[in-house]
Amino acid sequence: MIPFVDLKAQYASIKDEIAVAIQGVLDSCQFTLGSEVAALEKEFAAYGGAREAMGVNSGTSALHLALLAAGIGPGDEVITVPFTFVATAAAIHYTGATPVYVDIDPQTFNMDPAKIEAAITSKTRAIIPVHLYGQPADMDPIVEIARRRGLIVIEDAAQAHGAEYKGRRVGSLGDMACFSFYPGKNLGAYGEAGMVTTDNPDYAKRIRMLRDWGAEQKYHHVMKGYNFRMEGIQGAVLRVKMRHIEAWTEARRAAARYYDKAFAGSGIQTPRQSEGCRHVYHVYAVRSPERARWQQELTAKGVQTGIHYPIPVHLQQAYSDARWKRGDFPHSEKASDEVLSLPMYPELNTVQQDEVVAAVLETAKQLVPTR
Repeated sequence: MIPFVDLKAQYASIKDEIAVAIQGVLDSCQFTLGSEVAALEKEFAAYGGAREAMGVNSGTSALHLALLAAGIGPGDEVITVPFTFVATAAAIHYTGATPVYVDIDPQTFNMDPAKIEAAITSKTRAIIPVHLYGQPADMDPIVEIARRRGLIVIEDAAQAHGAEYKGRRVGSLGDMACFSFYPGKNLGAYGEAGMVTTDNPDYAKRIRMLRDWGAEQKYHHVMKGYNFRMEGIQGAVLRVKMRHIEAWTEARRAAARYYDKAFAGSGIQTPRQSEGCRHVYHVYAVRSPERARWQQELTAKGVQTGIHYPIPVHLQQAYSDARWKRGDFPHSEKASDEVLSLPMYPELNTVQQDEVVAAVLETAKQLVPTR
């Protein structure tokens, strides 16, 4: 079986470095925040072109605290997309605010800027574009609308470590940006972790307090906060992985080019990299109206696949809302019905990719009409 992702292969390649890093934390006993997290924050901020970075315990917490730092709360509305992992909407709900959805561009899977103006009301306070699958959203028009309408822009960059938009890294394109270091991400911890980046020192100060019980100094709580601190071991692990992130990213991009070339002319709808962008291929998603059969056939042929994501947020039972129904966001709904993610990770070799390609092309002959 060709795995969808192979975390063991990556661990094997850096095992000795990881052992040294973890031992350093055990020796220092700085298990929560500490010097490793502080060093990671500086390194990650520099990598993304931001002035500040604040480590937290998950990507979801990063979104939650970014919204709170921006003053978002009950009665406010935040514009985002329904074709995303549920955490994007969940974080908005955590603040007491209400998510308002706009549809995606069917080619990029990202927020369609042309849909934003119609969704803005007197209650709108922020926009959260999602850099889905590692492809940057079209940020210039999004930021232009936000500046003109007095709105905050928070990038959901959970899947886009190292992605670039017109020569700038994601994480430096809005007012704040939020990253996930879930183990399967392009830069993944050995557990849960996340990060917020910003150029705004006031936002940075608020997030540092909010992640640590709202304390300005120990036992001096100036706001109601949370226990959202990053663990020292995760900081140490991520610092090791930061040394490899560019090589791993280029390996993903090479694997994507290999797939692109192999599937050219087959009728298979492959990912499109937007002009002026660096796609980092957290996910390589193809599309088929016969997805269920396609996935079943590929599994039988020894190829593991994934679906990101099978149900858009507005149709999830937990997030149902009388304002939204099936048909309101047709591009998001169609993508949810059709996307199928193929194996994609830096250690994926050409022998494995050839097996994937052969299985996909054989299946496509039956399920995808030739162009």
